[in-house]
Amino acid sequence: MVFSSAVFLFAFFPLYILVVSLVRNVKVCNIILMVMSLIFYAWGEPLYILLMLFSMLVNYLVALPAESCGNVNSVKRHTLLALDVIFNLTMLGVFKYAGFLVSSVNSIFNAQISVPEIPLPVGISFFTFQTMSYVIDAYRGSCKVQKDPIKFMLYVSFFPQLIAGPIIKYHDIEQQLSKRSTSVGKISDGIRRFIVGLSKKMLLANVFGEIVDNIYALDGSDLNIVLAWAAAIGYCMQIYFDFSGYSDMAIGLGKMAGFTFMENFNYPYTARSIRDFWKRWHISLTTWFREYVYFPLGGNRKGELRTGINRMIVFLLTGLWHGAMWTFVLWGIFHGVFQLLETYAIHPEKWKYKPLSHLYAMAVVAVGFTIFRAESVPQAFRLICDMLIGFNFTNIGLAQVRTLFTTYNALIMFAAVIAATPIVANLASRFAEKYNAHTVVTCAKYAASLVLMAICMMTLASSTYNPFIYFRF
Repeated sequence: MVFSSAVFLFAFFPLYILVVSLVRNVKVCNIILMVMSLIFYAWGEPLYILLMLFSMLVNYLVALPAESCGNVNSVKRHTLLALDVIFNLTMLGVFKYAGFLVSSVNSIFNAQISVPEIPLPVGISFFTFQTMSYVIDAYRGSCKVQKDPIKFMLYVSFFPQLIAGPIIKYHDIEQQLSKRSTSVGKISDGIRRFIVGLSKKMLLANVFGEIVDNIYALDGSDLNIVLAWAAAIGYCMQIYFDFSGYSDMAIGLGKMAGFTFMENFNYPYTARSIRDFWKRWHISLTTWFREYVYFPLGGNRKGELRTGINRMIVFLLTGLWHGAMWTFVLWGIFHGVFQLLETYAIHPEKWKYKPLSHLYAMAVVAVGFTIFRAESVPQAFRLICDMLIGFNFTNIGLAQVRTLFTTYNALIMFAAVIAATPIVANLASRFAEKYNAHTVVTCAKYAASLVLMAICMMTLASSTYNPFIYFRF
């Protein structure tokens, strides 16, 4: 079940609103939300819900002895924590990376090992990282052990963020599982945030997605510099509005129930460097790797060489986290290299001409997402070559170029550029402050949300193209 489906919007969503509006007892609400979350996951993954429940059970039981394991350096504490990390990484490795590893061995050593075809459980990277972070925090003493199985199951399975994030660390919502409140204001704000995310997904991401898919479906000989850049820019827009739209919907749904989830995006396409970009893009994943990988490796406390190695490890793992393909690994290394270049050499954030630093950052991001979107490393290099020297215009290529330059596409691109920047939010805030018109601005936001919701409903009725990119990660 996806948030932009008719089943969710016309059945599950109204029922959820009813529950969070009427059920005031937190314990009862937790049980209902946990059951609803399991139904939500089972709707699309009827078999793999058993895998998620097994993961919950193991991590719940392993964390229970944390408070009685003695001091931080005790052997028992380290042993249990190590076993839990091994369990989680093994589960992730089997279901997500087994086929990739066997295929790589076959390619490198010319072996004939049978490649296992294991369907990827939706959201496995997200709920595995959440359960693992909980156990790590419990053994670090960063949070109390959760002995109530209902609260723990709700933390892991809560449907808004279950299958595509943001990644919620247990210590961030530990108190909210026991004590939280909701109100008409929170519910209405949550609904409005949900509509904003739904609009990003349906009215922008899906449009760019169809354009990008059409270009990638072309034969390589028909591509040219215009189409290559159109695909790169289009995919940048698609993945941003797809993923940030999902995050907006998740945050809005959480707010309706009284939960406060961390922001996952902060206008990443306004960044002036790759370092700045990663402070704004998929913030929950960035903070997870910083807290549970970068700092334990030593962070920047052991000299420049070790710092550089630690950063490369983090970005290599970031790429691999996104998928079992060499393109993702290459994408992670690509961003890691630019992180090091910016730290020790080029320093774009200090450039006097700010538009140049922004242009540099966006060019690097576009090339990186070309690698990310490609179905193979050779295709990625071919597309990057076309972005640089693709001046071979075939009849089919020219016909595709003409289809790009329509009034509708121009309007969508204009709307996307506006939506990817804080322009509207800043103007609304300044207007409200200058003219003391906070009520007017709030009413305008809700009116705009109703209009957007109506447009989304009409789009849903007339379109069959509705993928979520991050469901496969």
